[in-house]
Amino acid sequence: MKELLWNKRGKFIQYLFASFMFIVDRYVQIVIFSVILGAIEQGADADMNRIIGIAIFAGLYSSISFIISRMLRIGFMRNIILEVRKQAFDKIMRMSFKQFNRKSKDVYLSNLINDINTFEESFFVSLLNFLINTGMFIISFIVLLFLDPVLAGYMVVASAILYVISYFFSKKTVTLQEEVSKQNETFTTNINNTFQGIEILKLNRIDDKFLHKSLDGLHKLELRKYIFNIFAECQKNLINIIGYVIACFLMLYLCLNFDKGITLTNAAIVFQLGTTMSFNLIEAFPLWNKIKASSMIYEKITKDDEEDSDGVDEFTDSEKAENFTINHEIEVKDVSFSYGDKEILKNANFVIEKGKKYLIKGVSGAGKSTLMNLLAMTYDDYEGQILADGVDYKNIKEGSFHAKVSFIYQNVFLFEDTIRNNISLYKEIPDDLIHSAVEACDLSELVASQENGLDQVLKENGKNLSGGQRQRISIARAIAKDAEILFIDEGTSSLNEELGREIEKVFLALPQTVVAISHRYYEGISEQYDYVLEIKNGEILTSSAIDYFGEVVTC
Repeated sequence: MKELLWNKRGKFIQYLFASFMFIVDRYVQIVIFSVILGAIEQGADADMNRIIGIAIFAGLYSSISFIISRMLRIGFMRNIILEVRKQAFDKIMRMSFKQFNRKSKDVYLSNLINDINTFEESFFVSLLNFLINTGMFIISFIVLLFLDPVLAGYMVVASAILYVISYFFSKKTVTLQEEVSKQNETFTTNINNTFQGIEILKLNRIDDKFLHKSLDGLHKLELRKYIFNIFAECQKNLINIIGYVIACFLMLYLCLNFDKGITLTNAAIVFQLGTTMSFNLIEAFPLWNKIKASSMIYEKITKDDEEDSDGVDEFTDSEKAENFTINHEIEVKDVSFSYGDKEILKNANFVIEKGKKYLIKGVSGAGKSTLMNLLAMTYDDYEGQILADGVDYKNIKEGSFHAKVSFIYQNVFLFEDTIRNNISLYKEIPDDLIHSAVEACDLSELVASQENGLDQVLKENGKNLSGGQRQRISIARAIAKDAEILFIDEGTSSLNEELGREIEKVFLALPQTVVAISHRYYEGISEQYDYVLEIKNGEILTSSAIDYFGEVVTC
């Protein structure tokens, strides 16, 4: 947070100036009130013209200062929120695929929406009022020190008591804010899951059950917010009670000093300065706790999470020495992997040769996706070694690895953008390479049929395309990227038999190394894979596709 404010120090200085204008306005009001009391005390001897002139000046200053202060503060708030959004989004975009997959996408969505909204609502109001209250406390103490040093000393002692009480509340305030943030994440995830499966829920008439589940999640979220707000109000009210006790002490102190000749004007100034010290400090401490809670949210959504490591020693890309290359093969040596106590793979040994086509088979739950994730550098908490041309995966920079591989999934996501940008994924790729990808994936007819060709804008997630066309675009991405390895996870399972066969032919015709998972068997086509990696009881059995399918094993 300090770094953020320092980087925006120009705007922050303006914000401090805007806060100071508020402080001046408060002291102008104190002077006006004291002068009016003095006029009442003087009666007919009071200079009413001077008092009216001061009042008019005060009114003009208050109006002008409010407008100027508001403009200065808006500029600072806009810049800070924009920077927080940038940093939060940048954190997500900089994550490796492995790091990103450790949390649900809905958690990141909650961070970008709910947490930033919470930060915006809490931080700026708290910061402004904290600066005003702290500034008024300091200025009031300095003035009071000149007017009545003894009373200034008493107020310092009272301030110390208030600080101790506020410190007691501080940690709990931050903890409760964290709980609200986590409950926001859970609620967003559950709601998103409900909407993604809304058709299934309605067709099976179980929407009422999920409605109650959603309402329960909403109740828990609002309960967390309620507890946080109640706690904040309790600490504020407790400190307010102490403030009123201090105000009564001030009244008693001033009454005793009237016998010593203090004027009503001076008594009013001293009383207001004393109450300003106590009540502004009362306001400042809870606000400081809220600022710390807001700072926690900022750190959470913009800084790398320590928990991302899951207790596993990891190296960042800058600490890894080798770039990924595959001129010959990827070798898996004695690799074992477990989810908790459940062993998925044990002592796996096989080789992925460059340019060959591999099909991963196995019953449901055997570990097919796990094996692909290991080969795709998504998991690194395994025993044994995975070597790319003799270089250990754990020494390879993830950025260089992902630059040379592509992933094709069952569910293809297309941006609401041009065909060109959906193939290039917004990278600068030469037109000849994009056209080659289009031809290789039999997309030429589709492109030619569009009014704007490659620059035709697709509808949301490619709703104006068939399943086969959408999948072909995802394959064209891999070709245009010039990837050396394609990881294909059930790339044809959502297509009908005819389209599935056609897409499978495209996979097998590619010059790249292909590692695919598929539960389907396409007679005369599946046999064209070079090898099948079958997972049985945690062991990897390697066989040629012709031999494997010759046994009519199609699981």
